[in-house]
Amino acid sequence: MIEFIAHNLAPIMFVSVMAMLLLGYPVAFTLAAGGLFYFVVGVEFSELSPQITLFWNLLGAQPDRVFGIMSNDTLLAVPFFTFMGLVLERSRMAEDLLETIGQLFGPVRGGLGYAAVLVGALLAATTGVVAASVIAMGLISLPIMLRYGYDRSFATGTIAASGTLAQIVPPSLVLIVMADQLGRSVGDMYVGALYPALLMIGLYLLYTFAVTIVRPHAAPALPPEARTLGGGVRSLIAILLAAAIITVVTWYTVFAGFRDEVRDVWAMTTGVGVAYAVALLNRAFGLGLLSRLAQQVVIVLIPPLALIFLVLGTIFLGIATPTEGGAMGATGALVMAFAKGRLSLRVLTQALESTAKLSAFVLFILIGARVFGLTFYGINGNIWIEELLLAIPGDEYGFLIAVSILIFILGCFLDFFEIAFILIPLLAPVAEKLGIDLIWFGVLIGINLQTSFLTPPFGFSLFYLRSIAPTGEWFDKVTGRTLAGVSTPAIYKGALPFILINALMIAIVMAFPGLVTRYKGDVRPPMDPAEFRLQIPTFGGEGGMSLPPLGGTSGSGQTTNDAFGLPPLGLPGTPPGAGPSPDASAPAPPSEGNAPVDLSQPPAFQ
Repeated sequence: MIEFIAHNLAPIMFVSVMAMLLLGYPVAFTLAAGGLFYFVVGVEFSELSPQITLFWNLLGAQPDRVFGIMSNDTLLAVPFFTFMGLVLERSRMAEDLLETIGQLFGPVRGGLGYAAVLVGALLAATTGVVAASVIAMGLISLPIMLRYGYDRSFATGTIAASGTLAQIVPPSLVLIVMADQLGRSVGDMYVGALYPALLMIGLYLLYTFAVTIVRPHAAPALPPEARTLGGGVRSLIAILLAAAIITVVTWYTVFAGFRDEVRDVWAMTTGVGVAYAVALLNRAFGLGLLSRLAQQVVIVLIPPLALIFLVLGTIFLGIATPTEGGAMGATGALVMAFAKGRLSLRVLTQALESTAKLSAFVLFILIGARVFGLTFYGINGNIWIEELLLAIPGDEYGFLIAVSILIFILGCFLDFFEIAFILIPLLAPVAEKLGIDLIWFGVLIGINLQTSFLTPPFGFSLFYLRSIAPTGEWFDKVTGRTLAGVSTPAIYKGALPFILINALMIAIVMAFPGLVTRYKGDVRPPMDPAEFRLQIPTFGGEGGMSLPPLGGTSGSGQTTNDAFGLPPLGLPGTPPGAGPSPDASAPAPPSEGNAPVDLSQPPAFQ
């Protein structure tokens, strides 16, 4: 029995620790305690199994591993982006966006559904926190959708799915942690996730459009009395065209001498800045240049879009690292909140406290994972995982499908931080051994985790929405009517179509990896070592550099002086390039007028 445990300590450790996590024990302490317990067991059993390479002195490496976490520059982006999102969420940016975009799409059937998806994408690109996005949209959009007759399943499913876009839309915290654990650049991970994220947003919008065609009563347009901003779409199109014209003109004239990247930034900044200034002046002085709708759309949408460009644009253009982009985003969020008069000491304190809690949560989980990893690698658990996964039929696609199913199931019970810090370091070496691009692998996992957030009955987004959706009848103060609540089965039913969309998205990314691997750009293929040739120019001889001989004979047998007029050194032999002499075994006679060099004596200078 003891020998059986010693030879199977890796699977026993993995299964027992995962069972403790699924039972709900604190993650950081479970990982650390499990790692230390099995370290002691492994040291005692090391004599019974050659697969166990643990010894007591190995614990001395743990402090260095902890300091390695603390000095990780990549993880600095986590508190920056978290703080940015919390400041924006507490400054009621989501409320402004939902109200404005809802009014913009109000006359269209399914307009509030389109608004929920687009605002979810904007919140994902600014806050990057699923819970904040789902709760904010649920509190603001859900009552309005129920008030105007939206189907409850469609409304709740749209809100829950749109909130989970924060899992895959840059600058997602999931992508930051994933890049760190995979040992890849965060910027590459952002670029790789961009097209799949945009495609997923497009599929959500397409589903909303399909619902308005097949079941128009499930997503009606806003009634005229609810369109408080009125019409004015032409005015909005006019100001957008004016901004585009200013951008193009300044690109070709004012900023013609700048580098392309800087030229693009300043030209777009000028065009958008002029449009924003016109909208502010129109509101302040009542100039009548823009309609109320156009004015509100420009004033509300430009600041968050500018913040997104400040963060992601600078990263994509190579101007800033992700950590620097996060710092600029946090600063920009403070400026936006201050400009709107919503930056109070209470908001700042709450944002700082929540950021500190989340950062400490991530750090402690990572420390626990390092303790777990030290023991697990010491008992060759990584080799056990590798052999187990490589035995899956289907090569790389069989591996990807099996991993997707595993992470989908675990994502229903575990937070993505736990999955990233425990499973990803074990799966990444196998993926790399199979020739799978790790950025592609990370994006697939991100989409998979997003899907698990929506899966009944354990999806986290469904729990967030259930916590704020009315369970029973509620009184609507705007219409003066009593409306029915939202049942839990209705929330589950609404999530199912979006789960299918996410599954389709996983299949698309698997089938077309170029959607992700475009992050490589126009990288030249690596040189084949067999084709590598190093050619050194010849010294002397025909076509060579004709350096002077070292005191021997030239190719014609005559002694020559070098180009600087110095006497030859009188060394025997032939110069390079002259080829072997017919009598190579006989020493060359000393040059005429020069004594032979006696190497046993110190040099004499005349």
